[in-house]
Amino acid sequence: MRYFIKLAYNGASFHGWQSQPNADSVQERIENALSMVLRHDVKITGAGRTDAGVNAAVMYAHFDTDFDIEDASTLIMRLNSILGKDIAVYKVFPVHENAHARFDATSRTYKYFVHTEKSPFLYPFSWKATAPLDFDLMNTAAKHLLKYTDFTSFSKLHTDVKTNNCKVTHAHWEQEGGQWVFTITADRFLRNMVRAIVGTLIDVGRGKITVNRFCEIIEKKDRCSAGTSMPGNALFLWKVTYPYIDD
Repeated sequence: MRYFIKLAYNGASFHGWQSQPNADSVQERIENALSMVLRHDVKITGAGRTDAGVNAAVMYAHFDTDFDIEDASTLIMRLNSILGKDIAVYKVFPVHENAHARFDATSRTYKYFVHTEKSPFLYPFSWKATAPLDFDLMNTAAKHLLKYTDFTSFSKLHTDVKTNNCKVTHAHWEQEGGQWVFTITADRFLRNMVRAIVGTLIDVGRGKITVNRFCEIIEKKDRCSAGTSMPGNALFLWKVTYPYIDD
């Protein structure tokens, strides 16, 4: 039977979501915990692949098992006791046999947190701006993201994806208390895409490039033209949407 698992994690201790040789990953940690509790080898497929250091307020993954999970709350308790402080499992629930955590997701939302005044309470989950930023101008630039589909300029080089096309449906900076939060939603994201977009918007906010230049960078389809990739510690996968999950 196929199950979905809803979880969150602090990415600081991990070399990203995806399992890889000689590196600690969120995927491997969860697979090991599930295999231990269910007493057979379990592989999971996540909704996406966050980079090293990136956090997830919400992540979904699916796994298959012949074990009859009658008491999900006990399973969740046992998993959380094994996984330690950096990963939290919230829900485990059955889905139809063809449900897919990655391919069935209709949208994903990321948030990037920035603060402009020094605070001992916001780091490490927020990036401290070292110069004044014009967030109105950054929002003007961000609106243009909805007009484009090819985001090669914001993609990590030499990835294994077949297309760099994404449909961005929301991109906006908003002040929340002592922070500014960039929220972006799309049907899919490329590797490093959000961090590169934020870095380039920061260049707009600092006055290093104009809004027109921001659009030209997108149109050039050249990663070398875009801004610096921002640190992953202030980035969160915030929401994943499915047609059959009301959450």
